[in-house]
Amino acid sequence: MKNLTRIAFVLLASFAIHNSQAQSGDSTLKGMNWRNIGPNRGGRSLGVAGSSKNKLEYYFGAVGGGLWKTTDGGLNWKPVTDGQLTSSSVGAVAVSETNPDIIYIGTGETAFRGNIMQGDGVYKSTDAGKTWKNMGLKNTQSISRVRIHPTNPDIVYVSALGHAFGPNEERGVFKTTDGGKTWNKVLYVNDKAGAEDLVIDPQNPEIIYASIWEVYRTPYKMWADVGTSALYKSVDGGANWKVISKNPGMPAVVGKVGVAVSPADGNRVWAIVESPEGGLYRSDDGGANWKLVNNERKLRQRAFYYSRIVADPKDKNTVYGLNVNFYKSTDGGVTFKTEIKVPHGDNHDLWIDPTDPTRLATANDGGGAVSVNGGLTWTDEDFPTAQLYHITVTKDFPYQVAGAQQDNSTVALPSEDYRHRAVRGNSTKPGMGFAYEVGGGESGYITQDPKNVDIFYAGSQGALLTRINRMTGQARDIQVYPRFFSGEEAKTLPERWQWTYPIVFSPVDPTVLFTCSQHVWKTTNEGQSWEKISPDLTYNDSTTLGVSGGVITRDMNGPEIYGTVFALAPSYQDVNIIWAGSDDGLIHITKDGGKNWENITPKDMPKNTRVSIIEASHFNAGTAYIAAKRYQMDDRTPYIWKTNDFGKTWTKIITGIRADDYVHAVREDITRAGLLYAGTEHGIWISYNDGASWESLSLNLPDVQVSDVQVTDKDLVIGTHGRSIYVLDDISPVRTKDAGMNAGLHLFKPYYAVRTVQKAVFHYFLDSTKKDLKIEILDAQGKLVNTFIGELAKAKKENGDADEDDEDRKPKPPTIKTGLNVFEWDLKYPAASNFKGMILWSAPVYTGPTAVPGNYQVRISSAGQVATENFEIRMDPRVKDVTIADMQEKFNLAIQIRDQVTVANDAVIKIRAIKEKLNEEAKANKKGLSKSLVSFIAAISQIEENLYQVRNQSSQDPLNFPIKLNNKLASLMRVVESGDYKPTDGSYKVFDELKAELAIQINQLNKILSQAKM
Repeated sequence: MKNLTRIAFVLLASFAIHNSQAQSGDSTLKGMNWRNIGPNRGGRSLGVAGSSKNKLEYYFGAVGGGLWKTTDGGLNWKPVTDGQLTSSSVGAVAVSETNPDIIYIGTGETAFRGNIMQGDGVYKSTDAGKTWKNMGLKNTQSISRVRIHPTNPDIVYVSALGHAFGPNEERGVFKTTDGGKTWNKVLYVNDKAGAEDLVIDPQNPEIIYASIWEVYRTPYKMWADVGTSALYKSVDGGANWKVISKNPGMPAVVGKVGVAVSPADGNRVWAIVESPEGGLYRSDDGGANWKLVNNERKLRQRAFYYSRIVADPKDKNTVYGLNVNFYKSTDGGVTFKTEIKVPHGDNHDLWIDPTDPTRLATANDGGGAVSVNGGLTWTDEDFPTAQLYHITVTKDFPYQVAGAQQDNSTVALPSEDYRHRAVRGNSTKPGMGFAYEVGGGESGYITQDPKNVDIFYAGSQGALLTRINRMTGQARDIQVYPRFFSGEEAKTLPERWQWTYPIVFSPVDPTVLFTCSQHVWKTTNEGQSWEKISPDLTYNDSTTLGVSGGVITRDMNGPEIYGTVFALAPSYQDVNIIWAGSDDGLIHITKDGGKNWENITPKDMPKNTRVSIIEASHFNAGTAYIAAKRYQMDDRTPYIWKTNDFGKTWTKIITGIRADDYVHAVREDITRAGLLYAGTEHGIWISYNDGASWESLSLNLPDVQVSDVQVTDKDLVIGTHGRSIYVLDDISPVRTKDAGMNAGLHLFKPYYAVRTVQKAVFHYFLDSTKKDLKIEILDAQGKLVNTFIGELAKAKKENGDADEDDEDRKPKPPTIKTGLNVFEWDLKYPAASNFKGMILWSAPVYTGPTAVPGNYQVRISSAGQVATENFEIRMDPRVKDVTIADMQEKFNLAIQIRDQVTVANDAVIKIRAIKEKLNEEAKANKKGLSKSLVSFIAAISQIEENLYQVRNQSSQDPLNFPIKLNNKLASLMRVVESGDYKPTDGSYKVFDELKAELAIQINQLNKILSQAKM
């Protein structure tokens, strides 16, 4: 399969936890696994918590990637909720102070961005995150805080903002006194206002502060009202509440409020208040009276996204302000002169150890990080929780995957290999490996120029559209209409550019590049000039193109620009056919290159449906598929339509998809018509019958939003909005399992392998666990290349267990298990013989020469059944200066060298067997060895020592004791096998020398044995 899996992403392999909520439709594909390729670059987190008792344990919630835990102070993190949550979004985290094994998490996201994700209530663990149980409040969707009573972990408070996109009753503040078995709503205003912040006074846990915020989103606007937004206080554990934001000193108009109470002095309360007279307000009498102590905008800008204030547990004058940057005040909030540098900006949460204020954990748009020195230094945020919008696979070999990461940059990284371009690091962690930016920014489409693989076009907010040459780094902004906009109503803009707008080449004419505002634009000169080829293809409804943000604070950026062409799909058959879909619910088609457009919107597509993806069929010009979503209208239903007649009629195709699993992307397989893939909010689905029915293809994936899907000749690639990028390798079983399988043993058609880069991967299905299984590789002439004997699964070794036989370096045998099995052949011929304890320096021990490109056959035998399939080994297409003849010459010499190594090793084996036999006989007759036998043993031992360095006991002993003939020959094979080139003249010369030296030793051995008649 993929070399990168074992080298660059070893850490990720430990994360492959089976997801019981996302199994495939049947058991046929159960042996396949999605492989995470990174990037190991964190995405947004809103909640973080640690333990004052377990000093090295911390948790952070990824808004699209579950809950992550570290047990070594933030050096390494792993997900602990995979397979146990039915929502990927964890927005709030709380650890019990009295029992750190008790953790509560609240799901859903309340940083009110356009891409916020919804949750399904509260989960609880009582074993430090090993197992989880949903404790209810499932319809809250967005939980902002979970607060555990400081001395009684059965008492928990939850602040729920509620549905982001519509009214609902399950919002406000909830309380449980029985560990989550039952909940009481203790603070509720109405079905449009929810609880945004919540704190408990540690000195008196009966005192609670909560802020209520009235806010909602639609696809075209965010709106925060002020009518019911307020700050509340309870002094009786939530039984009764009083508004304290109307008390003296507070501004008349209040929006979103963040609140903190000093653990050092319960009378001191801070509130970061959104208001025309907003800022940081402080009360020194428990909220009875307030004073504006700081009105700097750096603490309160973009209030809807930040508004967090955290009090130091020991010093009543120290308080932290979280916003784009991370600030600290030591004078009660009057000034924030100290800016704490964190790994990533946009700060949302801070946990401080109540017993040691130098221990901090932060949550920001890069994930979670830990500091043990008061914020002077922080741990890295190098985990795969990236939120991708769209991905593309490149035409490179091996292909790379490029995507735009929320709150970061674009990134392109290899699907495998490219080790030659990744510098070795002094770390056991995988890191980023080989990766690079491709222009654009955090939110855009990316496309590679089909004429030049080094050129990428990428977009981002504000209509940014760049053309970049990855080899030179030269980037050019080629916007259609480079009149920058920000903070403006969409209806005032001549061209409306969404946060994520299409950038796509024509599959038929590689000189034509398209992009979209409310119009479709085309360039044939790499963006030097653009031609508008459509009218406004949206509803252009002025009621959806107005002010966004709220009564107090506006926020009008790319996500709030509406009435745009959000999806574009040029035909694969006809350069003049283009499909276009808008974010407000219209579908158009042109069949004459843009001269005329026809409205072909499905009759059952409601207005304000966001057309997320249009997939033009690879096989039929009149066929297209639409993925659409209405979750921003508080409708989580999946929507996919198809047409086979250019949009004259449409059929909705969603049977089998989970009822609340709305769809982000739909793609057609590039090798088989009617084989479809759908990326949804909770995973990925597959249809074998052109959408008539669907089944899950999530396999080992956690619950995660699959925002985009790409199909290659061998693989399936997905971009997720919370867990980076995954590859499902060698999908022959996926593509063909519905065609039926042979009883007993079924061998799926293998794909090609590529010498030195891609192994040959064989998938075979067993109806039951067999007693025997054999895999044979044969060349084009039917000659046996290699044989592998199957083994039943062995118990996994404990981490750190030593293995004196070096089992980990030996080729893994085929598995014998009921269901799908996968065996990878490394394209190697059998290795030279070896013996127990053999230590060689800079030489292969368990692998032989690499097979030459050509046609091969795999034959699997089990329980009397035989299955065969042909496959091909190809040259690495990047290698231009090597011929097949060169590689055949290389192979011929490598085989000769291997055989000479075998001669040497067999001689050592033979000598040792003779000596063992003689010593056992002498021991048995109790007479000892005769003088002649002693001389004989000494003579053959001398030959043994000439063939192999017998004093080697550890891996680096060859640096102390000179290597002998078998090591020199084996090392020469490594030299010959390097690269794909034919052997050097020096290799032939050294081989002749070593072969002659070996012959002397073997002849001498044979002579001694002949004389001794052994």
